[in-house]
Amino acid sequence: MALIKATGLHGGYGAMNILNGVDMEIEEGEIGVIVGANGAGKSTTLKALFGLLNVTEGEIIFKGETITNMQPDKLVRRGMAFVPQEYNIFPSLTVQENLEMGAFVRKDDFTHLIDQMYGYFPDLAGKRDQPAGELSGGQRQMVAMSRALMIEPSLLLLDEPTAGLSPLYMNEIFDRIIAINKSGVGILMVEQNAKQALGIAHKGFVLANGTNRFTDTGTNLLNDPEVAKSFLGG
Repeated sequence: MALIKATGLHGGYGAMNILNGVDMEIEEGEIGVIVGANGAGKSTTLKALFGLLNVTEGEIIFKGETITNMQPDKLVRRGMAFVPQEYNIFPSLTVQENLEMGAFVRKDDFTHLIDQMYGYFPDLAGKRDQPAGELSGGQRQMVAMSRALMIEPSLLLLDEPTAGLSPLYMNEIFDRIIAINKSGVGILMVEQNAKQALGIAHKGFVLANGTNRFTDTGTNLLNDPEVAKSFLGG
């Protein structure tokens, strides 16, 4: 059974339609990567899946349940987490407080999860009492991902997780994405570093003008001459 399946999604902002029939499906434990030119509908697709954008046509099924236009707080309780590209931390709160905020829906003892996050991101362990807004861009991204993982999601949505990061932190984030996925978390992400992202993807979706231009395994898309020429810079 698919972890998440979107069929024929249409939607946008006000009278402006951005999505024009997007199809997307990943299985449990897979990494899916969405790539494409600016304005192709990549981030808009994630927002539609997470209930942040009104879907006017189409259907979204998550773990066998129709969730089309369901509110984000309800999706969180069903095991979906979302890390937006910007404004994804509480800058005045400490790293530790950010993680605690991520567990706001939990009623149990989540101490072990905080320890697990510091295991995923050792850079944060020594900064747990530091305001998150004082951290580097790469460290802030680690805080954002850790906060989202505090609900132990079955699906993690990531919007441009390496945007603006140095090559060192970019590689670190990709390594952590692989580790998180190996722990059993399905991941669907939008990523500007298309070659590197497709290199770790089980499935890849190339969007153009709000619809699927190519859909295949990450490996097959990397080896497709037309994809390489049009979307991967050669």
